Amino acid sequence: MKKIIKCGQLFTAEDESVQHNMCIVIEDNIIIDVIKENLCKDEGEVIDLTDKFIMPGLIDAHVHVCLDGSPTIDPMYHKLPEEVTISAMLEAKKDLMAGFTTIRDEGGVNFSDIAVKKAIDNKLIKGPRMFVSGPALTSIGGHGDSHFSPQILNASLGIVVNGADEARNAARLNLKYGADQIKLFATGGVMSFGDEPGAAELTFDEMKAALEIANLRGRISSAHAHGAEGIKNAIKAGVTSIEHGMLIDEEAMEMMVEHGVYLIPTIIAAERIIEFGKKGALPKWMAEKAEECLKNHGKHIKRMIDMGVKIGFGSDAGCAFDNHGDQGFEFELMTRYGFSPAGALLSATKVNSELLKLQNQIGTIQPGKLADIVGFDKNPLEDISVMTECSFVMKDGEVYKS
Repeated sequence: MKKIIKCGQLFTAEDESVQHNMCIVIEDNIIIDVIKENLCKDEGEVIDLTDKFIMPGLIDAHVHVCLDGSPTIDPMYHKLPEEVTISAMLEAKKDLMAGFTTIRDEGGVNFSDIAVKKAIDNKLIKGPRMFVSGPALTSIGGHGDSHFSPQILNASLGIVVNGADEARNAARLNLKYGADQIKLFATGGVMSFGDEPGAAELTFDEMKAALEIANLRGRISSAHAHGAEGIKNAIKAGVTSIEHGMLIDEEAMEMMVEHGVYLIPTIIAAERIIEFGKKGALPKWMAEKAEECLKNHGKHIKRMIDMGVKIGFGSDAGCAFDNHGDQGFEFELMTRYGFSPAGALLSATKVNSELLKLQNQIGTIQPGKLADIVGFDKNPLEDISVMTECSFVMKDGEVYKS
């Protein structure tokens, strides 16, 4: 049966323009036409959204469904693997209800992200379309490794690798069990104890070996990387996207342009840590690292926008006080850090669909694309704060929120 969505304002994300009084015609789960309302015949189920701002389903290119916004990841290790997966299912659904019809999970434990993706794909549960990594690759004592006593084993957020051969094996293992991409921890981080965000951790050879496996199979990849040296190593090794990139330098920016590498800036992750650090809810060392990372992030983002770096939307949802379902605040932060409102919307639609190599399926509202469509009560180009209040969600032709 056909569905006809009547749109008061329509942002197709093909460009920055807004069309008025349009109809989206859907058959099964595919958009078959986008036409003026006065040319549209009401042959099918009519969904009247003439009072809404309609746009493609949002894409968050950096979440962790195994995390629930707790101050540290330690509570996760008190749960059974099955509990982690059930919690991940609930967190993923929060993202969907916030308008994020597609998410890229940037590393989980016990392959929980892959398990949730499979359950959604097999229609066992409801949730967003998922693009998954499996456990990220890290180094001993690096970002993602634990600092528990040495007799406590297998308590790392990622797979600890030492040398190129182990990196290759870990990449193959993730792909074997259903990962869509390979994720690397190239530098230290903010939430991890005992390391420095600016310090390179995985070596070039280790990253090159892991990314060789991804690239041979036509898969994309991502690297958690704050420091400039780690960013450059990851780019030279063949990575697709840099996550965070808060301590980047000019040379690394030029390399991103030259190699077509994407940036996912995740402003909200550091902003939340600073906010709750001031309230005493997080350790002082964590808040101080976040402040150091965020200090020049806005200047760097503005510079990269001017240079033409491809910048997508990502929230790091699941990290400390960065809750799933609330990541729409990242749009407001992006406009504070140099994006136009339209540019911020495009980052979470067209740009991210290209990053994931899904541009033929999602990211814009065009005939032939999947019917991923969301709506807001106000025009975010006039008031970007409305992006935290999604009022209509359709994914794959099915209405989840109305």
